[in-house]
Amino acid sequence: MRILVTSTSLCRTPEAPALQRLRAAGHEVVLSTAGRPLDGEELIRALRDVDGVIAGVDSYTREVIEASGSLRVISRYGVGTDKIDLAAARERQVAVTVTPGANATAVAELAIGLAFAVARGIPQLDAQVRAGGWPRGQGVELSGRRLGVIGLGAIGRKVAAMGAGLGMTVHGSDPNVPQQTLRAAGIVPGDLDEVVAAADVLSLHIPLTPQTRHLIGAGRIKAMPAGAIIVNTARGGLIDEDAALAALDSGRLHGIGLDAYEVEPPVDSPLVGHPRVVSTPHSGAHTAEAVERMAEGAVTNLLQVLAGEDCPNLVTGG
Repeated sequence: MRILVTSTSLCRTPEAPALQRLRAAGHEVVLSTAGRPLDGEELIRALRDVDGVIAGVDSYTREVIEASGSLRVISRYGVGTDKIDLAAARERQVAVTVTPGANATAVAELAIGLAFAVARGIPQLDAQVRAGGWPRGQGVELSGRRLGVIGLGAIGRKVAAMGAGLGMTVHGSDPNVPQQTLRAAGIVPGDLDEVVAAADVLSLHIPLTPQTRHLIGAGRIKAMPAGAIIVNTARGGLIDEDAALAALDSGRLHGIGLDAYEVEPPVDSPLVGHPRVVSTPHSGAHTAEAVERMAEGAVTNLLQVLAGEDCPNLVTGG
């Protein structure tokens, strides 16, 4: 069978042990050479005569899935499925799988890293020193502040634990997690608006859906404490970027740390380049350890589906 690999980080390591497992199982492995997520037309061409795909963050629209002839499984290299038309996959009996928890530590560490970088202005200080300057910036401490975590899946729970370890009071909101479970983990539970209003630092860890698009808009930003920090390592559309820009320019927000953008690459983002925004290129999962875990998990899922075996990480069945 032919297996297409579009995950950019995995395509950079063609001899990765996980890919060798596919070859050893008798499958032909086809690596994308684009170096970026594929668009719809590119995917339609690439999926011809393909039985399975190790998918990055390409957009698997209904059009793409309906044109994908022999495709049996989309094995996500990660956990987000917002770019896959799950209804179309079900109708075409294309299995969709994910790798839950594989990148949780990597993304959580970047979220905390971005919070530090924004709080202390680390990239800006570094740039000035490199340019020969010797600036005297004034940042803020995270210890003793309130951390609001929206979404308490594997990543959100790790961010909460790391924040608590820094001496932060952690508030959390997730309708899928019982409040007693949150309290047992040392998290102050609340609904979305309560957590946002309490957060000196707000970290987002939820999927992008029609209901969550622009979840953090002008109203909720205004409700946050003055000088708050927002960190988004989930999906870019969660934040209304124009509202966030206005809050930065007015001094309402201390700063923002972004690893996800409404449009990627963020060529027209109003936030990229702002002096109080720290930007990374959707790289939360890009550690050597997470890459290996996600690759092994995605390949295992794909092989299980193609062999007709039970796969515990199915989102939709084939």
